[in-house]
Amino acid sequence: MGGLRYFPISYDVGDRLVVIVGGGDEAFAKLRLLGRSQARLRLVAPALEQALAAFVETNGIDHRARTLAADDLAEAALVFIGTGDEGEDARLAARARAAGVPVNVVDRPHLSDFAVPAIVDRAPVAVAISTDGLAPVLAQRIRAAVEAMLAPEFGRLGELARALRAAVTAAIPTNSARLRFWNRLFDGPAGRLALAGDLGAARRAALSALSAGAAEDGVVWLIGAGPGSSDLLTLRAQRLLLEADVIVHDGLVPQEVVDMGRRDAERIAVGKAKGRHSVSQSDIDALMVRLARQGKRVARLKAGDPLVFGRAGEELAALRAAGIRAEVVPGVTAALAAAADAQVSLTLRGVASSLTFATGHGAEGGEPAGWPAIAAAGGTVAVYMGRTVAEETQARFIAAGVAPDTPVVAVENAGRMTRRLFAGTLADLPALSARADVDGPVLILVGPTLAHGELKGAEPIAEPIPRRQPALAGAA
Repeated sequence: MGGLRYFPISYDVGDRLVVIVGGGDEAFAKLRLLGRSQARLRLVAPALEQALAAFVETNGIDHRARTLAADDLAEAALVFIGTGDEGEDARLAARARAAGVPVNVVDRPHLSDFAVPAIVDRAPVAVAISTDGLAPVLAQRIRAAVEAMLAPEFGRLGELARALRAAVTAAIPTNSARLRFWNRLFDGPAGRLALAGDLGAARRAALSALSAGAAEDGVVWLIGAGPGSSDLLTLRAQRLLLEADVIVHDGLVPQEVVDMGRRDAERIAVGKAKGRHSVSQSDIDALMVRLARQGKRVARLKAGDPLVFGRAGEELAALRAAGIRAEVVPGVTAALAAAADAQVSLTLRGVASSLTFATGHGAEGGEPAGWPAIAAAGGTVAVYMGRTVAEETQARFIAAGVAPDTPVVAVENAGRMTRRLFAGTLADLPALSARADVDGPVLILVGPTLAHGELKGAEPIAEPIPRRQPALAGAA
């Protein structure tokens, strides 16, 4: 059925008693971690190993040199048990649970009421990472990656937010407006002052911005979502998706990428895809203008790169005409993803020094002439949206003088886990549109440089491989 066994929460331990039971390495590890909290700590163990005893003395930890007693549990908010003996751990866990105190037993999830995630500490900001108790090593690897992303000074933004939270809540009535204020604040002078360590000046700058009360202008970000795999999204695209109030997305953008936006952001599907425009371009333009005039941050999420057959030029013109601020965030276009999948170079010294992006489906069904001549001169041509018009596309190449034996590579679902590679020549290309087993978006590469790639694992363009049928029940 799926779903999380361990639901991640943050537990308030400020000035509350947390009990750790054990005198060895298991208890020591939890004590070090809890020492970074605001809890009142009590260690219960008849005897302590030397390193643990030194830590307790240096940090003034309350140590009760005995076994766990009832009065240790009377005021406890949480209990951590790590004696190293599973039978003793189970007995003590049952005792804590009977007293109504949530318990964690070190490295024994079957005896625990809660799990402790891997933590990135940027106090007062903390990032908790859980793998549902199944793979702690994986959580530690993720923790290392997040540690590298967040500078040690990042917690100063949390200090600034804590100092201003009440004032911001009182001055700004709605949650969406507050989120816009915080984003603007952290990206502006106040955020830079806080990161530099001057919290006093940062607070003054923030209060000045708050008292000014100027309404924030809306903005539209034209964001390239790449070919579909979420890990090909740029870091800037990810950040802006988390700041956007509204996400306006095309049909070719996978749901997993759309879901990377802020949880409470409004999502509007405009459904633009080849041969299917559920919302007209003029309506999309008007929608973005209307949302931006309401002061909203709009993420216009497009497959691939916005400036490569993404009609970004039309949208930018409409936004400029309306006086709306717009920014473009580039994405990995399908031609680059397809070349990477096939491990073929699009330019190669002594073979091809030019690259052209073309489309098999231009505006109103036509496209300016000239691009097939690039391949005739030895360049590489990447044809977008060309599968269903493969025969017409081949005819245009042949008419321009491109040899029928010119190498061709086609990639279905470029950049995704479901990608498929096809290889052949220009003579084979018409067979591509007849394949019933190809229904995803296809990028076609044409040019002599493709002959220098490693394509042993590619399927032949002209020999469709039928999809395997499920075996009949009882078949040998």
